[in-house]
Amino acid sequence: MNKYEELFKKYNCEISDASVEKEVKLILDKHLKENMNTDVYKQCLNLIDLTSLNGTDTEEQIYEMVQKVNKFQESYPDLPNVGAICVYPALVSVVKENLTEDIGIASVAAGFPSSQTFIEVKIAETSMAVMEGASEIDVVISIGKFLSEEYETVYEELAEIKSACRDAHLKIIIESGDLKSASNIKKASLLSMAAGADFIKTSTGKTPVAATPFATYVMCKAIKEWHEQTGEKVGYKPAGGIVTTEEAVVHYTIVKEILGKEWLNNKLFRLGASRLANNLLSSILGKEEKYF
Repeated sequence: MNKYEELFKKYNCEISDASVEKEVKLILDKHLKENMNTDVYKQCLNLIDLTSLNGTDTEEQIYEMVQKVNKFQESYPDLPNVGAICVYPALVSVVKENLTEDIGIASVAAGFPSSQTFIEVKIAETSMAVMEGASEIDVVISIGKFLSEEYETVYEELAEIKSACRDAHLKIIIESGDLKSASNIKKASLLSMAAGADFIKTSTGKTPVAATPFATYVMCKAIKEWHEQTGEKVGYKPAGGIVTTEEAVVHYTIVKEILGKEWLNNKLFRLGASRLANNLLSSILGKEEKYF
């Protein structure tokens, strides 16, 4: 038995999809309604990685997004700001040069979103994004290699990328929608945490299936077990397809019930979203808001 098989056995990755679906339903049936309130909506706003990852992004567009974050509390003095701004590596400098708020600067890197490039390119892009001012790096596992059970290769790549991050936090995206099963999602989560992930993240938002309650349940259970075994607190970020207030609160509810209140802050929990912020603002204020 190799060390990866030992890892997966230690954390019991033989879990059935049906049992996960059942547990998710139980949690949401019991607790979702109690979290559909303004205080939770405000918390969710503070968890957002305000994201723009379009091939059409321009420096002007990112500058405007940054200015909206800078001026947010002038417009909404009673509300918390977002947790971070997330952009492509070539636009990190625009954020760095113009951001005046004390929030994270996140950059995707390492061949995002497919991760289908050379490890040397992944390392170089990660290093350059950090050099440009990123305090957080979001990367995708080599999904094809993972599905081919090349766990050593996946682990070694992630460990090298972690080293290239230096002081920046590393968020590892497992692309849960492509992994299909609860067992694969848990294995990828464990592999990522073993390689040094500061956060594990569901998705790039570039696939048909992105963040789901199913994936959130499995990944949060993996984080909980990891914490119990190692004492390390790893953060969690569902991303992709979280648009409505209720969708955000669904993920919030699962995190709260599995990981507890100590995870309900933007040091350990983020929501990756481009359209959610305005919907949360509208829910908080009781009228349509299109600030972002």
